[in-house]
Amino acid sequence: MSNAPVTANPAANLTKHAAAPAAEPRLTSLSHGGGCGCKIAPGVLSSILRGTQGMPIPPELLVGIETSDDAAVYKLNDSQALVATTDFFMPIVDNPFDFGRIAATNALSDVYAMGGTPIMALALVGMPISVLSVDTIGQILEGGASVCRAAGIPIAGGHTIDSVEPIYGLVALGLVHPDRVSKNSGAQVGDVLVLGKPIGVGVLSAALKKNELPADGYAQMIATTTQLNTAGPALAALPGVHAITDVTGFALAGHALELARGAGVTVQIDWPSVPLLPGVRDLAARGIVTGASGRNWTAYGAEVALPEGFADTERALLTDPQTSGGLLVSCAPGAVDEVLATFQKNGFAQATVIGQVLPRGERALTISA
Repeated sequence: MSNAPVTANPAANLTKHAAAPAAEPRLTSLSHGGGCGCKIAPGVLSSILRGTQGMPIPPELLVGIETSDDAAVYKLNDSQALVATTDFFMPIVDNPFDFGRIAATNALSDVYAMGGTPIMALALVGMPISVLSVDTIGQILEGGASVCRAAGIPIAGGHTIDSVEPIYGLVALGLVHPDRVSKNSGAQVGDVLVLGKPIGVGVLSAALKKNELPADGYAQMIATTTQLNTAGPALAALPGVHAITDVTGFALAGHALELARGAGVTVQIDWPSVPLLPGVRDLAARGIVTGASGRNWTAYGAEVALPEGFADTERALLTDPQTSGGLLVSCAPGAVDEVLATFQKNGFAQATVIGQVLPRGERALTISA
């Protein structure tokens, strides 16, 4: 890990000896997958992790890998716990500044999802320096830096490598009160589920890569993927909020399943209530979806009960990987109004109730139409 000081040109240390390419390709053409759609499929990841040895777990580790939570949490004292997470991926868009913004927003989201407030970040940078210019790489890093400035935190260092595909993200650190940590395992029977952002980012990214995304669709995509989930700490502090996660690469279905598994319950999603980004249903109906959507369904479809006649298009949206997606909150019915008001106060105008938590049934996730 190198904690080099920030320079006027943040890409200079990486590429100062690299010649600028005559004509640069689209960023999305340099990656086999983009955004959180790059994630290793859930089933494959589980198989990999089963082959690893156990590790010592200190009592101060409040949240580790056991419940598939969004970040690790380590108790520092009676009033502070450290939230630690990392997230990085390959380009989901062609604009380098926007790529950096999206990646940084996505990385900080895990801190907010745990109820934490970010305090610092480290940059993770892998770039094909013989393909991309210093200026392009600098724009990516500046995009990420702009998000961190908006969040009120520094990028205090990081690490850079010369890689075949462009990769950018952050290690994000935050603080949370030990009593206000939001875990996947906290959902309770009778809870109501509230989603903070509409879904469909994966479909829009697929359309972009195929040159099928109109300008207004791109604007919608950037607006949602660069909106920081700043409501997290305020939501975690509300009485009656029992669990929070963010919806990312494993899609709405996958992250709802993580809540269900962690708490030993069944989550029911009312599909007509789920907010969608404009145009994504039509795009999905034309077959414009991500490969990750199908991999997600293969990994966890056996745990999901779909209603009769549920179309393949709808299933593709249910399993559509989100990049920098919204917070999914499990709260008591009496807390719903305050949860929605907190979302609204923080700029999440489309936050809505999408389901409920039931006693554990035959399947961990059920979809109602």
